[in-house]
Amino acid sequence: MPATAEPKLIDRFHKRIFDAVYARSLLYNACWEDPALDRVALDLTCDDTVLAITSAGCNVLDYALAGAGRVHAVDANPRQTALLELKMAGIRALEYQDFFSIFGTGAHADFDALYTDKLRPQLSDFSRRWFDARRHWFSGSGWRDSFYFCGLSGLVARLMRTYINADRGLRTGMAALLEVDNLEDQRALFDRDIEPRLFGALMRWAISRRSTMSLLGVPFPQARAVEASHQDGISGFIRSAVREVFREMPIWTNYFWTVYLRGAYTPTSCPEYLRPTGFLALKNGLVERISPHTCTLTTFLQRNEVPITRATLLDHMDWMSSYYPQALAEEWEVLFSRLAPGARVIFRSASPDAGFLGHIHVPDGDGWTRVTDRLRFNHALANTLHRQDRVRTYASFHIADVAA
Repeated sequence: MPATAEPKLIDRFHKRIFDAVYARSLLYNACWEDPALDRVALDLTCDDTVLAITSAGCNVLDYALAGAGRVHAVDANPRQTALLELKMAGIRALEYQDFFSIFGTGAHADFDALYTDKLRPQLSDFSRRWFDARRHWFSGSGWRDSFYFCGLSGLVARLMRTYINADRGLRTGMAALLEVDNLEDQRALFDRDIEPRLFGALMRWAISRRSTMSLLGVPFPQARAVEASHQDGISGFIRSAVREVFREMPIWTNYFWTVYLRGAYTPTSCPEYLRPTGFLALKNGLVERISPHTCTLTTFLQRNEVPITRATLLDHMDWMSSYYPQALAEEWEVLFSRLAPGARVIFRSASPDAGFLGHIHVPDGDGWTRVTDRLRFNHALANTLHRQDRVRTYASFHIADVAA
């Protein structure tokens, strides 16, 4: 196999820190990948079998709603699987209003009883132990007690909310922003009342720290890619993304950002699985198309010989290419053995071009070939969709079909 560079000392150091955090925490309480892009890119039908990284489970549920015949949700972090299991249990056992209170509002006054009687019996052993100790995540009454301020991403959201509330003018401006329904007023509010107050010296310092990125589940190599993608580094990238989101995109439909500003979704600004029609469609059978798995993608593919027609890999290759390059090569080797003819893969990256993928080689007959030589990229569609992304936290979006 072609030689793969060993991770540098600084990479190994940060990897140990990231692994320690990852091994103990729920990183994501909500998905920050826009499924509207995925729906167009994947073009799902009932004949599709999807391989997806679970994350918070929001988009896995969306793939079932979009028409996929089978969705295999795979995550090496059992806490992410536990969250998906809890959502699936709620869909099966609860009425819509109770379900929305738990996962939309982020809290339910009777969560303990609902959990004990209706949700817990459906969970796996690990998920039961995990949520037995964290019932309080869903049992609160004020914004501070919302589930969306729990977990690592929730901790960052809580700190941001505290920062905003400490400045009366900024707090008032954000509250007004959440009530607008046209871009002209939105831009005016942001320019006048929010941007001048939001990015003070303390905030610029905080968002430039790689430790802050780690709390958001962004490992060192990915943070380094973000830093390199903008002339003003991580801080500049984040400020630019915030400006695009709050000036150029309707905030009233951008549930990715507003859930952390409010601590809750609203019935008109939420993922599709939290809308009445989406919830009922899942409850009436679509949820049964989803199979959660706690393992790596490679392990899942080695254990299951089912042909995969669609795969959504999120951004995990950013950090695997630095931390585990050999494992990433192995993952692609087994992935190619499972991808059906004409299969499609989508992924995101903190790098503008995801150039690292050209350095990953897989067996090809008696020799080796680059992963990129086995794929046909649709850059035009990917770039068009990326410009519509409501999240703006990735530098690039990629769509690739397996070459014949």
